[in-house]
Amino acid sequence: MINKNEARLRRARKTRLKIAELNTVRLSVHRTNLHIYAQVCSPCGSQVIAAASSLEPALRKELANGGNKNAATIIGKLIAERAIKAGVAQVAFDRSGFQYHGRVKALAEAAREAGLKF
Repeated sequence: MINKNEARLRRARKTRLKIAELNTVRLSVHRTNLHIYAQVCSPCGSQVIAAASSLEPALRKELANGGNKNAATIIGKLIAERAIKAGVAQVAFDRSGFQYHGRVKALAEAAREAGLKF
């Protein structure tokens, strides 16, 4: 019997294999009940080009709760700005096995609006 997290990681593995075949930069998203995290990783996966999370001290003051759609939207805009500043405009979206729904969707749409293409 596999638990929820193992099932999510199994789903994530398929996506990551496909992105590895494409050999492109990926926007990886992770969410917990309290926070949301986003990283832009190099094609080889060994280097983080840009990162943003609701745990950052500057955002903690601004956000009452890091585990809602409002926080996800802010993180989406922030990761897009940081990625573009680092010279990355095109990414593959890695939702890490989470449903494309709610906070994950809000982050993706905010990143698209801020100029990131995927």
